Parts: sequence; C-alpha cells; structure tokens
Amino acid sequence: MSTSPQQQRNTSTIRAAMGRGPMMPGRIEKAGDPNRALVRLARYLSPYKFTLSLVLVFVLVYILLGLLEPYLLGRAIDQYISARQLNGLPQLALLLLTAYLFDNIFQAASAWLMARISQDALRRLRRDLFEHLQKLSIAFFDRHTAGELMSRLTNDIEAINQAVSQNVVALVASVLSLLGILIAMFVLNPWLALAALLVVPIMFWFTQFIAKYTRKGFRSLQKELGEINGVMEESISGQRVVKAFRRSESSIERFRAVNQKVCEAGVYANTYALMLMPLTNVLGNFFVIVLVGLGGYLALQGLVTVGMIATFIAYAQNFIQPLRQLANMYNAIQAALAGAERVFEVIDTPAELDAAADSPLPVPVRGEVHFTDVSFGYNPNQPIIKNMTLEAKAGQTIALVGPTGAGKTTIINLLTRFYEINSGSITIDGRDIREVSKADLRQKLGIVLQDTFLFADTVMENIRYGRLDATDEECIQAAKLADADHFIRQLPHGYQTRLSERASNLSQGQRQLMSIARAVLSDPSILILDEATSSVDTRTEARIQKALLRLMEGRTSFVIAHRLSTIRDADKVIVIKDGEIVEQGTHQQLLEAKGFFHHLYMSQFKGLAI
Repeated sequence: MSTSPQQQRNTSTIRAAMGRGPMMPGRIEKAGDPNRALVRLARYLSPYKFTLSLVLVFVLVYILLGLLEPYLLGRAIDQYISARQLNGLPQLALLLLTAYLFDNIFQAASAWLMARISQDALRRLRRDLFEHLQKLSIAFFDRHTAGELMSRLTNDIEAINQAVSQNVVALVASVLSLLGILIAMFVLNPWLALAALLVVPIMFWFTQFIAKYTRKGFRSLQKELGEINGVMEESISGQRVVKAFRRSESSIERFRAVNQKVCEAGVYANTYALMLMPLTNVLGNFFVIVLVGLGGYLALQGLVTVGMIATFIAYAQNFIQPLRQLANMYNAIQAALAGAERVFEVIDTPAELDAAADSPLPVPVRGEVHFTDVSFGYNPNQPIIKNMTLEAKAGQTIALVGPTGAGKTTIINLLTRFYEINSGSITIDGRDIREVSKADLRQKLGIVLQDTFLFADTVMENIRYGRLDATDEECIQAAKLADADHFIRQLPHGYQTRLSERASNLSQGQRQLMSIARAVLSDPSILILDEATSSVDTRTEARIQKALLRLMEGRTSFVIAHRLSTIRDADKVIVIKDGEIVEQGTHQQLLEAKGFFHHLYMSQFKGLAI
C-alpha cells in the first residue's frame, strides 16, 4: 500500500507527538492584497442596498443631531447664561435634551439594522466557504490540516464578523462626523477651523504608518491561530494514541511551542494596534490647547464670544472621538482583512475537476474494469504506479496484495478519482472514467475501508448515509444482510442510539459491520474493500467475512488484503511491488509458482520479516 500525502502527514504528527520533530502543515499562499479582500467583502453586502441606505440615513440624522448639540450649548451660553436671561433657557434646554434622545435612538436603530445585515452576509460567506470546501479535491485536504481549515471557518469568519457587524456603521459615522464638524467649524469661524485642521494630517500620517505593520501582524496572528487549532484538534482526536504511548508531556511541549508563537504574533500585532490610542489622546489634548489658546486670544480681542469658544471645544472633543474610534477600529479592521484574505484564498482554490453531468455510465453497470498503461505519482517526479495494466471482468473478485507502500491503496484512489492519473486510461464497461461525472462514478462504487468513519448521529442515520432516501425498513434490512442487526438491537436505544464522536462507543468490529450495512444500502455495482478486516479479531473477522460475501455476490470487487489467507477464493490475485504488477493468477497458482506471493504468504505464517 502506498503512502499518500495524508498518510505521510499523519506519520509526522505521530513523530511530533513522540518528540521527534514538529509537523509541517501545508500552507496556502497569502493573497497579500487587502484592498481586493475589502472589495470582495463589500460584494457580500451589495444585496442589502436598500437597508444599507436606510442605515446611512439614520447615521446622517444622528450625525446632524450631534452637530446641533454643541451649537445649542454655545447659544445657551451667549444668549442666556452670559446675558443672565432665563426667559427661553428652559425651552432651549428641552430642545437640547430632545436632540440627545433622538441621537441615541437613531444610533441604536442603525446598529440593529447593521447587525441583521452583517449576520446574513456572513451566513452567505460561511456558506460559500463550506460549500467550496466540499468541492475541493482529496489532494487539497491531504495538504492541509483539519485544524487549519477549521480556523478559517471559525477564527477568520469571527474576525470579519467583529469588523462588519460592529465597525462598519462606526466607520461611516466617524468619517461623516469628521466632515460635518469641519464644515460646521468653517461656517462658525474660519480661523479657529484652520487651527483645528493642524491635527488632521498628523493623525492620518501616524495611522497609515502604523496600519502597515498592524496588518502584517494580524495576518501572522491568524496563521498561527490556524496552526494552534490544528495542534489542539489532533491532540484531542488522538488522545488514545497519546495516552497509549505516554506522550502527554510531549503533546504539552508541542502545544507550548505553538502557543508561544501565537503569543509573540499577538504581541507584535497588538503593540502596533494599541499605539494609535495614546497618539490620539496626545493629539486630542494638543487640539484643545490650540483652540483654548487661540480662542482666548480672539475673545480678548472681541472677535469671538465665550459661547463660540465653548462650541469649538465641544466640537474638538467630538472631533477627537471619531479619530479615537478609527484608531480602535484598526484592530478589528486589520484582523478582518487578514481573515478575509485567508477565507478567499480557500474559495479561490480551484474546485475538483469533473466531467459534464450529462455523461453517465451505462445502465446497468456490468463492472468490467480496465487499467491500461496507468502511471501516477503524488509527486510527479516520484511515480507510485508505473505503466500498470490490469483487467477485472464483470462479477470477478480481484485481490490486490503486496508489501506496504507497493501502491495498492493508490490504485483505489485512482479508480474512485480521488486523484487523477498522470497517463494511461481507466475504463468501466468501456467508458473512460474521466468522461464520467465523479458523482455518477462514485454512485456506482461502494467502499468499505479499514478505518471506518461514522458520524455523531444515530445508528439509523449512519446506515442511511449510504442512500439518503432509504426508508427505516430498508436500513434495517441492510443491517440484517451485514450481520449488524443483532448487536444494534442490543444498544441502549437500538437503531436510535446516538453514537459518540467517531463512534468510540462501538467496537472496531461493530463499526466495520455498520460500514458494510451502509455499503449494502447504497447497492453499488463495483465494491472496494480496503483491508476491511485487518483490525479485528478472528471471530469478528469471520462475521465480517460472512457479511462481505453477501455484499460481494454478483458484483465486481477489489479487495486489498492484509491477511493473505482471506483471499483464497478470489478469482484473480494481483501481486504489486514498487508500483508494478509482478505476478497475477489464482491463490493456488501463485503458491505453486513459488514466487513473490509465495514468499509473502509464507512470511505471514512463519512470522518472518519481508
């Protein structure tokens, strides 16, 4: 059996858990274009143009109300307080209170509408990411850890959520507020307004300078979070192996090393991000000092009133507040842009190539399979299968045997089109499988693997996974044919018993019988058995073999055999070594030939190393 990239990575994971070196997960190249990521995020908001327009109106209203409040305060000082005139002051105070009240109402309404828009947009983004993941090839998943991909579905989407749901309105409001305050200042007093403008270019220069490093930091942080997710996912799912080999301390050390990288990346990103806040405070205080000094001088010259100075100081405070908000938002915005890049990198990965859906296999499928001069390598420079030619007639049982790494599982990967061949052809009933849609091809194939995967759902639903439109009675009948009905009925809730993650509450043999029941239900034309009995005891193996014989009856079957004694009744035994067929014939013929198969067979029974 050859080693695929996934198997090689699993080996490196075990080596890392045993303290023999870190795992090097596959990486997707960074897009490095935040502007493009921003444009693409905006497309997810485009269907909500009307609601966004309503949000914009609400923002404009509360911005105008915010501009009105300092003006009313200045009028109160000049017309009533300085003049010691109380008549009309209560009405102005009531008007000011009303402005504050509606200011907050419109802020709350805009925030609520934006939350609804953003969550629906993120639902669509999350859907697009997940659906695209389902369309990617097995080779893609062999190159990337589950934790890394989970990080993109969780951490990166959450980073975008924080920016879109909480900061889009604040960003628009801050920009409009800055423009509105500047306009109001110039209308009231151009000289004081010009003095206020001194702080703006300084602020934006610091912001641009720091943002460059902040974006880089958050992109690195998101990558390290993906790696630590991978470490945690592997450690949790592989707890049995970790404990069996007493490698808890090694796992902890490995986690500490990756966790330290996350810490360092977080320190780098947040150090630059948090520098903006003290800078805005310094510039804000400088802003107020300039206005007080210049305003005081102009007041002494009789050019402005005390109320005007108070109005400008209030505008100054309101002017600094949006700048502070913009500084705070850089944390979320830069993290969101880094997350968006990582999400769109996956979405931009080309989907698994497939033939047109209108090119089905003949009905019914007889099951004649031909490999003609097939060559393939996971790395094109290192071929695993070399010019292989083999034939399986309809209804035959073909056994594939050979040492580990010979290429047995690779043959199955090619037949199922999990990987595409480099050269040659594979046909079923004379039709090249590359001309058939993968969905139609795999509908005709039934696969029972050594490592059975069952979902955290009921027994019934796990069997029904073989054919989703199957009735309960059909699922039960399939379980009976697979010799699984007896043990299922002994479970606490029978067919409605809910399995734990990876079905750890069932034995290996029980999981295997359930996978056979699932294959029975799918009613495949061609059956693939990848060492389906190698991990069970002899008694359980006999039950599984009995169920498999029922399943194989009348079907073309490919059997990868670890125990050579289990393939005595195969119509043809194909012996593979180093990606080439070195012998083929019946079990008895190969034993009598006393070649490589005979050596393999005798080695098993005598306990000799090959």
